[in-house]
Amino acid sequence: MIERIEPLLKEVESVLISNSDELEIFRLKYLSKKGIVSQLFEEFKNLPADQKRDIGKPLNVLKSTAEGIFNSKKEELESNSHSGLQGIDTSLPVYLNQPGSFHPLKIVENRLIEIFYSLGFDLSDGPEIEDDWHNFGALNFSEDHPARDMQDTFFIGEHVLRTHTSSVQIREMEKNSPPFRLIMPGRVYRNEAVSSRSNCFFHQIEGLYVDEGVTFADLKQTLYYFVQQFFGQGTEVRFRSSYFPFTEPSAEMDIWVGTDTEENQRLTKGTGWLEVLGCGMVHPNVLKSCNIDPNKFTGYAFGIGMDRITMLKYGINDIRDFFHNDLRLLKQFQGE
Repeated sequence: MIERIEPLLKEVESVLISNSDELEIFRLKYLSKKGIVSQLFEEFKNLPADQKRDIGKPLNVLKSTAEGIFNSKKEELESNSHSGLQGIDTSLPVYLNQPGSFHPLKIVENRLIEIFYSLGFDLSDGPEIEDDWHNFGALNFSEDHPARDMQDTFFIGEHVLRTHTSSVQIREMEKNSPPFRLIMPGRVYRNEAVSSRSNCFFHQIEGLYVDEGVTFADLKQTLYYFVQQFFGQGTEVRFRSSYFPFTEPSAEMDIWVGTDTEENQRLTKGTGWLEVLGCGMVHPNVLKSCNIDPNKFTGYAFGIGMDRITMLKYGINDIRDFFHNDLRLLKQFQGE
């Protein structure tokens, strides 16, 4: 038997165990009731007394060595498991992670904040789940306005997922007194069909300036500055009359992108002009709703669709690409 024990001891000492499966194989082979060590001890019982003196010591060394290796590896694997390293070969070479990057929408948001900060605008935000008053009533929406209908708004009981960041305007005007100059970026929701050009949720940045003597000329100069800073010097702009319940007069602002390419033809429906924001003078009824005297104070507001201008700036043709977490897209913005 002695000639079998010595090779087994070397075998046990040379076994490599790197995971829990290999540890269990080791236990079954050497230390279980039907394992090699147990079988040797059964044979040991039947040996003559004179042979037991010579074999007992090396047999116990084999058993204690096997048990020591098992307990040591078990403790090591459990420790690695608690630190998240189970199943990981820590002897492999280390590869440096690829540097991360901002999402293109976040890049644009940061740039817009930077531009309007330079004009004295402060940053504000508000809840995405709103009550009817802050989302509609205080913004001069009539009770039968179509925007309240289920086809445009996601309702959650008596509350709604906000359809614009204009609700933050109301919250700020309710708790503060003029003058104030604010920008309010955030996600908004509308019950619309999802396509390459529209989504049921998107991003806006709202601007609000209320003080004595604020005019439409102030609004236009602010937006001219924004366009030149964001799209580049020499970008052509036009204003078109429009209608919003919370501003009067109201306008939409377009920028000239041209008709020189098939994509620009499609994007502008052949006109060369693309609408990038809505704006206007804050309606007196909105000021009254927030206990601000419209005879003393005036203000302007604007809302920019961040998804649209991000698509335009970076040549992204499908709004859904923003939300697929496709690394092929996101890696293009490393270093931005």
